[in-house]
This record gives sequence, structure tokens and C-alpha cells, in this order.
Amino acid sequence: MVLALETSTKNCSVALIEHSTVRAQKEAHSDQYIHSESLHLFMQDVLQEAAVAPADLKAIAVGAGPGSYTGLRIGVSAAKAMAYSLQIPLISATGLELLIAAALHQFQFPPKAMLHPMIDARRMEVYTAAHKLGSKDELSIAAQIIDENSYQDPVEHFFFGDGASKFEETLKAQNHHFLDLTYPSASHFQYLIADKINNEQFEDVAYFEPFYGKDFQAIKAKSVF
Repeated sequence: MVLALETSTKNCSVALIEHSTVRAQKEAHSDQYIHSESLHLFMQDVLQEAAVAPADLKAIAVGAGPGSYTGLRIGVSAAKAMAYSLQIPLISATGLELLIAAALHQFQFPPKAMLHPMIDARRMEVYTAAHKLGSKDELSIAAQIIDENSYQDPVEHFFFGDGASKFEETLKAQNHHFLDLTYPSASHFQYLIADKINNEQFEDVAYFEPFYGKDFQAIKAKSVF
């Protein structure tokens, strides 16, 4: 069993995952960022609901960002503390990875579609990546400024995440679509956890740091080809 935490956005999320199935989860989102008050309570509630003791856990998973500095610090600190005290592996995934994994399992897409998870970076900026349907390439995360001239190529583009909704009116081209998928969730680890464990994609508990995404040079988003 894996206890997963995701705190990179306004969503404070905890899930208990067993064999790629969510056994219990608890999450809430707030503009006030409730992570410091709620995360440890959510962890306790999820374990109690599933009648699982910390000693039964085989790994801890945590969202690695980019996103809220405070949220990430709280989530990663809690995950590292548990992994260290229980002497179990630490697993991570970016919020954009989690959003893509959820989108691929929750929606159907046409061939050659381009998926664009977007996490709000304030103003007209987002942290985003372009994922071509069927590609196994590693995500290249960038901070981008979105305007009406972005994504003008003929490929069908699908946008989702809390950074996407603010551009729905700006991006009105025929091939642009917006999905009802707002925040990365700890429950989305269910789609990634088996591969990460099988491939031993574990983090060094002592040295792992999240991707806060603060120090970046924003660039304008262009066509992906």
C-alpha cells in the first residue's frame, strides 16, 4: 500500500493506493491554502478509514510541483518524514504528470491530439507541458505566457488544469478543447504507481527537493511543431 500526498495547488489531497486502486482518499481545495491545517488530519483520516497502520505502508508518494511554495514545502516535508521514519521508498511525480495520467484514463482523444496540462503561475503565466498522444517522451515543463496567438497550428489541442480555465475565452480557435479536470490529486497516483515501483523510480529521501517553479524566465507559448 502506498500513501500519496498532493499539495502543489489549492487542492490538499491524500489517497491510500493498493494495487493501483484507491482504497481511501480525502481532499479539499480552498483559496486560503489549507494545507498546513489539513494535511496531517487528512493523512490520519485516510489511514483510519482503511484500517491501515503506518507500518503497513510500502512506499510514500508525493507531488513534486511546480506550484505553491508553501504547499509543496508542507507536502514534501511530510512525505520525507514518513518515508524516513518508516524506512520505505519515496516516490514522486510532477503535478503535470498526474494531470496527464488522469486525463488519459478519464477522457477519449482523437489520434495525434496534443495534451496541455496547465498549473496556474499567476497573471497570464502557467507552468505547462505538451504531451503528444501515445508519446513516451519525458515531459519538458516550462513557464509560459499565454495569449490569443498561442497554439495556432492545426493539431487538436486539449487544455486542463487550474491554469487552463483562465484562457478559455482567449483561445477560441476551432481545434482548442478544455477538459473538466482542474487540480492534480493524490488519487491520480493510482495510474502511475505500479510503473514507478516496478522500475524502482525512487527518490533519495535525504536530498529530494520539489520543483517550486519560482525562478524561471517566462516565454510566450507557440505552436508545438
